[in-house]
Amino acid sequence: MSSEARSHILTTTLELIGELGIGGLSNRVVAKSAGVSLGTLTYHFSSQQELLGEALQTFVDDELARLSSIAAAFEGSTLSIAEALTSARDAIETRPSRQAQIAQLELYLNATRDDGLRDAANRCYAAYDRVAAAVLHAAGVPEAHRVAPLLGALIDGLELRRLAVADLRVDLAEALASLVAGLGASTVAD
Repeated sequence: MSSEARSHILTTTLELIGELGIGGLSNRVVAKSAGVSLGTLTYHFSSQQELLGEALQTFVDDELARLSSIAAAFEGSTLSIAEALTSARDAIETRPSRQAQIAQLELYLNATRDDGLRDAANRCYAAYDRVAAAVLHAAGVPEAHRVAPLLGALIDGLELRRLAVADLRVDLAEALASLVAGLGASTVAD
């Protein structure tokens, strides 16, 4: 069986997770939506847990490639706070589609109960932290590696809220600016 079919099944699975949630998935639903036989699906994935794990792994691998190129662009550069905020906003706004973001959050939630998914989630968060640290370092924020997870948590919370509530009144650029300003104030006070 082709790796093309396997890849198509994984892409379809991520789309379906974003549309139906993990609870709405079944092998039959995935096979039908992917346009493959149930036998083809079970040939490639012996269990739904394996399918979910590989779907998250696929998402993470794609994100790692995207994030690595973003982080590399900041190595050795110096940015103003405004440039850093613009770069962070641009990186966030070029994230995957709404369905893919929902699928990502569904898979992260399931990682709280599944060690196999947790490893992939850890890899993805580590990549987000590396990019955030690169941007913060380029902006001159002290101890950027320690602050990066805070930036990631802020972005996650805002993105979750934006996905759940259509009329989000919190502006991402404003929130990032407040965080960075607060970091500057706390380093002066120390």
